[in-house]
Amino acid sequence: MTGHHPQTRAVHPPVIAPDGSRPLTVPIYQGHLFTFDAADDLAAAFAGPDQAFFYARMGNPTVRSLERAVTEMEGGAGALATASGMGAINAVLMGLLRSGDHVIAQTALYGGTYALLQNLAERWGVEVTFVPGDDPAEVHGALRPTTRLLYLETIANPTTHVTDLPAFTAAVRGTDVLTVVDNTFAPLLCKPLDHGVDVVVHSATKYFSGHGDIIGGVAVFADPSVHHRVWKHALELGPTADAFAAWLTVRGLATMPMRVARQSESALDLARRLAAHPSVARVHYPDLPDHPQHEVARRLLPDGAGGVLAFELAGGREAGRVFSETVELISLGPSLGNVASLVMHPASTSHRQMDAATLAAAGIGEGTVRLSVGLEHPDDLWADIEQALRKAT
Repeated sequence: MTGHHPQTRAVHPPVIAPDGSRPLTVPIYQGHLFTFDAADDLAAAFAGPDQAFFYARMGNPTVRSLERAVTEMEGGAGALATASGMGAINAVLMGLLRSGDHVIAQTALYGGTYALLQNLAERWGVEVTFVPGDDPAEVHGALRPTTRLLYLETIANPTTHVTDLPAFTAAVRGTDVLTVVDNTFAPLLCKPLDHGVDVVVHSATKYFSGHGDIIGGVAVFADPSVHHRVWKHALELGPTADAFAAWLTVRGLATMPMRVARQSESALDLARRLAAHPSVARVHYPDLPDHPQHEVARRLLPDGAGGVLAFELAGGREAGRVFSETVELISLGPSLGNVASLVMHPASTSHRQMDAATLAAAGIGEGTVRLSVGLEHPDDLWADIEQALRKAT
């Protein structure tokens, strides 16, 4: 840039592109704007999610690296990374539904998803039918000419209900109904697209990142046309993933296989110990033989059932509150999939939107405690759990 004034040179520093080598890890592209030499090239960039970069709300190289990594991990045709897990769920539901459409959803859902479906029903006139999620015949009975979506969770929050994805997707095969599955609890352990699912959503905040330092979400699509349809809506909705958060998530993906395997092993160990404790009325973990969907879990989750379990304290709501407040090594807080263990009382936190009847229908008790197992030694975690159980009873 010879011949220009220093002020102009300060505004236009040289942009260095790698020549003759490539970065080993994904770089952070923090800039939001990309420029072109030809107007036609800029116009073409507006055509879809895999075109040239031009404005970060529509696409960013770091974010796209995350999208492609998760697309390959899930075996999809494309992905949309968002600023939160609820951003991904909102983009999918609002991008695929309109007033008068009908949704079938399982009863045991993440509280934020339940609240969103209620909001869509009240404001948009989207009709929602909730089914237990135990028998595909429930879906057959709920189908209408206006049904557009079947919404499920691989492992439900917090009951750890496991949905028989092949059976449920078969129930809507041959119809215009798209199946959306929240796979946040089972990354790597289950690939819903292999079982006929159309869209998979993840809260990247959880296992993908794993270190409690980002908020993010990802939706993965089996069909490029559905991906494009949701991407177009997301441009207007604006749940854009931040480049730095996407970079941290990509970094977290590298260690996720080891973290998920260790957390699954520790969770099973603690679930067995809790099941034998007199203060615990029931333990919810798919790898326990008495879990209602144990056989389904063995088929869908042969490599482990993840790091989240729930258990019912015999003392009810007060016991749940005391337990969650008296753990010492384990932290009281929301979220899951972290390297550090977390505990929470769903009835008063994540599922506070639900009244007593709705909680009961979802299989959540007054004394239900959810435990997200981290990477601490299981003996240390058990010592903390035991001392909190003594205080709670």
